[in-house]
Amino acid sequence: MLRTDPEGHGPVRFGPPLPEDGLPVLPELSAVLAAAASRGGQEPVGGGPALREAACGYWARRGLHCDPGRVAAAPGAPALLLALTAALGGDVLVPRPCAAWWAPYARLLGRPAFHVPTPPESGGVPDPYALLETVRRVRAEGGDPRLLVLSVADDPTATVAPPELLHETVEAAQGEGLHLVSDETWRDTLHDPHDTVLLSPAEMLPDRVTVVSDLAGALLPPGWPAAVARFPAGDDAYGLHARVLDVLTALDGRVAAPVAAAAGYALAEPEPVTARVRAAVRLHAHLAAAAHAAVIAAGALARPPRSGRHLYADLSPLRPALAAHGVGDAQELEDFLGARLGMPAPGGHRFGDGLEAPRVRLSTAALMAGSDSERAECLTSPTPLELPHVQRALIHLQSVFDDLRDDAQRGEPQR
Repeated sequence: MLRTDPEGHGPVRFGPPLPEDGLPVLPELSAVLAAAASRGGQEPVGGGPALREAACGYWARRGLHCDPGRVAAAPGAPALLLALTAALGGDVLVPRPCAAWWAPYARLLGRPAFHVPTPPESGGVPDPYALLETVRRVRAEGGDPRLLVLSVADDPTATVAPPELLHETVEAAQGEGLHLVSDETWRDTLHDPHDTVLLSPAEMLPDRVTVVSDLAGALLPPGWPAAVARFPAGDDAYGLHARVLDVLTALDGRVAAPVAAAAGYALAEPEPVTARVRAAVRLHAHLAAAAHAAVIAAGALARPPRSGRHLYADLSPLRPALAAHGVGDAQELEDFLGARLGMPAPGGHRFGDGLEAPRVRLSTAALMAGSDSERAECLTSPTPLELPHVQRALIHLQSVFDDLRDDAQRGEPQR
């Protein structure tokens, strides 16, 4: 994560990567990749038939009918979003905050990216009234908004947008003629799937929503780049699909053959894969809840994490303590907490929040850092938070935030 100007706080050039799972690679996945290692080539642009069929099966199990002719695969979701943005044209709308990699692809193409506020209860999906007002303002200023990118299970906030909010936002977007890209990278990482309702915008608006999923969210290691896109129904979608393939061809955005084999295996969801996903989600849910408790106990603010492997914290109540350490904005907070915690703590400015807001995303994978055997033990332990290396990491996290709380309290005037 580099700044444009290492001495100042100018525009962010590079954003943080997706939160990793911090776990050893599933042996069955490694075996599939190894068996295909002799295939030195690449998949066709958009993915071969087997990979696209596997993606259709994955979505069909989630209630989204899929035609292999309306699927495209690429080496990571960023390549797909870049291709979609180029193919659709016009200006881009994104929530504030949003995934760090969304807005840069619009800027790379010379397209404005307009941030729309999200409601207090969740991130990832814009407030419908704020969306309508933003569209009105952009058009009044001569802009041409065409694309809205959103995520029901969100990075960076780790929240899940409620169905009623999603319905209102989708209806507002439809009324304004916007095409939606639903980033569903984290849909399989719900911490409590029995108590959390996740709906895809594609279920509500099947002819104007493209679904994108980076398999690094739940199914593949982040170093094996693969993502899939499901294009909507309707005649217009064929043209969009073709234009996206044109852009991927220009980028040479092909999935390596061994990675495609592993991706197809993971998308088919055999028992070893589903068991690993369940265990990993359960583990990260415990870690996220413990991190959330530590942050809240110190007086900071954070929505309870409901998905993913991360937590988004607002340290505004601790401003006096941060100021005493020379921390005045999100970049300085990123540097300060990263050094104190010994783990990445990207600031909220990476995700579209204002530089002046002291917000950070904390990843749970860093809380189980250790050897392969120690990290594997986290998956099988009935009490992973009591494992010595996890306990040490949590105590350290808590102590850093407790110190900030104590500093803030010492700086308060006597009543």
